[in-house]
Order: sequence, then C-alpha cells, then structure tokens
Amino acid sequence: MDEIELLSGVLSKTGDLIEGVGPGRLGAATPCEDYDVERLVDHLVGWLLLFEARCHGREFDADPARYRSGPDPAGEFRAAAAGLVAGWEKYGFDREVGVTGDGKLPAAMVLNMTLMEYTVHGWDLAVATGQPVPFTEKEAAEILARAEVTLPPQYRGEGMPFGDIVPVAEDAPAADRLAGFLGRDPEAWTR
Repeated sequence: MDEIELLSGVLSKTGDLIEGVGPGRLGAATPCEDYDVERLVDHLVGWLLLFEARCHGREFDADPARYRSGPDPAGEFRAAAAGLVAGWEKYGFDREVGVTGDGKLPAAMVLNMTLMEYTVHGWDLAVATGQPVPFTEKEAAEILARAEVTLPPQYRGEGMPFGDIVPVAEDAPAADRLAGFLGRDPEAWTR
C-alpha cells in the first residue's frame, strides 16, 4: 500500500473517531492506562501537531504531552492531518526528520511511528467510546507488519512506551492483532 494513501486513510478514520466522541464519554477509561478519553484526544491532537511541524522542518515549541484541545478537537486534528500529509507529499521520505530534541530519524521510521500511534490509539478510542474500529484489514495488517519490523523489545515492559505483547488469535482482525502486539488486550475491551 502506498505510504500517502495509508497515512491519509488512518488519519481520516482517526479524525472521524475523535468527532464521534460524545461529551458524556470524555472521562471514560481507555485501554491506554495513561489516558481517559479526553486526555487521549488531547494526546492525539498534540502529537499530530508536532509530527506535522517536524515533517515540514519547523520547530514545535509546545510540549505535545501537555497539549489541551480547544472546542473542536476533530477540526484541529483534521487540519494538522492535512498539513502532515501535504508535508510528506512535498518533501518525501528520502530524508531525516526530527521528532523530539535535536536528534533526527529516518523519515520511513517516523512515518511508521506515526502510523502505529494513530492506528493503535484510534483503536483505543473506538473501543473506549463504543465506536466501530474503522481501520480496514489491509491497513491494519500493513501497519502490524511494519510494527513487527520497527519495534524492538527494549521499548516494552514496565516504564517503557509499549507494553508486553498480548497474545491474540491468528484469525482475529488485524487491528486487534496490532493492538495486542502493542500491549493491549483486545478480548478485555471488545466483549
């Protein structure tokens, strides 16, 4: 699947999930233990603003972890998503991109990080708010394959960005297998 098509699809669907969050659901728990629904939405928007700025080679002085969305988080998300996609289209993937601090990473790695971030947190948001998981089997399978190559074991476990792998049936939807690979327990959240 083409990188731009894959990214556009994932971000569009994640924007739809943000728009679908009802005001009564903002305090609900999510599979990502660090966030309730409201903080997860803030996380999604704040980090997308950082990815968009850095994709264009711009500084991003705010702390994405402290970002708080305004009254239209879906609109904020969609604007940043359009800017991110435009940046990748304009500048391509044959370069290095800064994410945090002064270090730079290969653009392909940053793209894969972005895809994993927005697919798994989209999954988190969907199951926490009772919305259908919108990612196609093809999108989720492609991102799972990229995650299996990209995510080394040293980033897993207590105090790390990712939990231990949760076993998921091989015939489960690819989005659930991705969630399990990134440390979520789909069975506990999709009953």
